Amino acid sequence: MKAVILCGGKGTRLREETEYRPKPLVPIGGKPILWHIMKLFSHYGIHDFVCCLGYRGDKIKEYFINYEAMGQDFTIDIGPSPAITYHGRRNESNFRVTLADTGEENLTGSRIRQIKKYVDDDLFIVTYGDGVTDLDIRKLIKFHRAHGRLATVTTVNPISRFAHLKLDQSGKVERYKEKPHMHSWISVGFFVFDRRIFDYLRTDPTCILEKEPLERLTRERQLMAYRHNGFFYAMDTYRDYTLLNHLWEKKRAPWAVWERSWKKTNWNFHVPL
Repeated sequence: MKAVILCGGKGTRLREETEYRPKPLVPIGGKPILWHIMKLFSHYGIHDFVCCLGYRGDKIKEYFINYEAMGQDFTIDIGPSPAITYHGRRNESNFRVTLADTGEENLTGSRIRQIKKYVDDDLFIVTYGDGVTDLDIRKLIKFHRAHGRLATVTTVNPISRFAHLKLDQSGKVERYKEKPHMHSWISVGFFVFDRRIFDYLRTDPTCILEKEPLERLTRERQLMAYRHNGFFYAMDTYRDYTLLNHLWEKKRAPWAVWERSWKKTNWNFHVPL
């Protein structure tokens, strides 16, 4: 099964980090957030990736072209028989990454439709290149296979950053609740799609996955929601960037399921720095 990662956004709310590089290359603990997402999939046996490139996609290409050389020692022979010998072994050496230019301004539905030629399996996963989670990919796929519909979206019921107040007409507070759970479930991506989803998409740059295609699937009762009760966090702002790096530095990153020796903690979605 392939994992398709949407890597084309400009990350305008994280301008401090994305002015000169695409959002998926913004680092957590010295490694791009894209690497963290791929490590999660690899942990669950998915090693084949398709990256839909857009804004500064050349930087992502350079990252993978130089991946081996930048991560370990190597010896280079220059002359009639040029060769490079790498010293050491990477745990993720079985990654297979397809880098597809899908247009700098194209929206999500268009990007996915363009990579149809790289998807051979009946099912594939799509996610965004800016969110980390401790989602059990095996359980997500099992859920999708069990319901038999075309699409599954992963949802969470997050805790609000703010207190919720109920007021009467005069402004008197009738109820105060500090950082409650939201009243509804929200999408965090990590979609599982039957390849027939391509019939719902267009290469038109304005095609947005989250609009007409998913709305149509909903009307046709072909979209199911997988409820994830664990950790999810998207890197949207500099505050998010700081928080995720703080968790990684303290070796308390809930999404690092491949780091078996790290201490796992209960996560309430908002850890004070």
